[in-house]
Amino acid sequence: MDLKQVALNDKHIALGAKMVPFAGYNMPVRYSSDIEEHNTVRNGVGVFDVSHMGEFELKGEKVLDLLQKVTSNDVSKLVDGQVQYSCLPNETGGIIDDLLVYRIKENHYFLVVNASNIQKDWDWIQKYNTEGVEMNNLSDDYALFAVQGPKAVATLQKLSTQDLSAIKYYTFDYVDLGTVKNVMLAGTGYTGSGGFEILVKNEEAEQLWNLIFEAGEEFEIKPIGLGARDTLRLEKGYCLYGNDINDTTSPIEAGLSWITKFSKDFVNAENLKAQKEEGVSKKLVAFKMIDKGIPRQGYNLLNEEGEEIGQVTSGTMSPSLGYGIGLAYVQTDFTKVGIEIFVQVRKRVLKAEVVKLPFV
Repeated sequence: MDLKQVALNDKHIALGAKMVPFAGYNMPVRYSSDIEEHNTVRNGVGVFDVSHMGEFELKGEKVLDLLQKVTSNDVSKLVDGQVQYSCLPNETGGIIDDLLVYRIKENHYFLVVNASNIQKDWDWIQKYNTEGVEMNNLSDDYALFAVQGPKAVATLQKLSTQDLSAIKYYTFDYVDLGTVKNVMLAGTGYTGSGGFEILVKNEEAEQLWNLIFEAGEEFEIKPIGLGARDTLRLEKGYCLYGNDINDTTSPIEAGLSWITKFSKDFVNAENLKAQKEEGVSKKLVAFKMIDKGIPRQGYNLLNEEGEEIGQVTSGTMSPSLGYGIGLAYVQTDFTKVGIEIFVQVRKRVLKAEVVKLPFV
């Protein structure tokens, strides 16, 4: 299969990025080292090119009804300029995708979905679009940059006359950044270190990228790859689609009850409500290694007797903490914070402990 390229593909190669196939795209996994890039974002400012993500525009009189039907969260609570984290439940108890819903104005919304699910999500929403809501797939027209870290606001503020600190967490506005006019700037991100995500037309992407790097020079701004993106999000316990949530995991099992609102009717709401009321047999938990070792996706988790009680969905060596951390689905008897569990790392069985999120 031919890999798709983001608008700045050649730029990343010129910057020395190691490129890997990811969700059908040729993507930069790292430029220097994962740990260095991770620490850059935690302590300063870094820029991710996440242009592989999908963007849909939905508008029309019945758009709210459609979004209320296909997403788990309550879209009616959004006001103009607000963003909501949500998921698309399927009919069998799992999750089609997790996504962000932006309310631009009444009857006009914008969705950001995962790269690997663009076509799947599009087809799913279309399936329920029986009232003629206008849908536009803008995924190939836009670049998306995540400028993340404690110095992100100071960096971008140099390019704008608007007060960017007024764009709070999970809100957005349209701003001019230097010579690039009217870009969507959202107080969102996948690192837990603050910052923004910026939506810009492909043809203006390189111009904006260069402006951001000039502005951030005094803060030692760096480009950041997918490797550090994964360790940053895991330290905060953010779910990754394909690892921690998928077509067979329910939002209740995944600890996403907070985005599952039964004040409205949505796809498979009845079954999910029953799960919430009656409980589930497995749940997603966070754990840290007590013994030395790195947990990896797919490793089995055991109880003291050596019986299998679950499986690791995401795991890494935490650059901030210096020990192994992970997320895993375990039987509900083993979800209590402080409980001891064991990770099977090849032939060794290593001690770990269930902890509360976030790790950092």
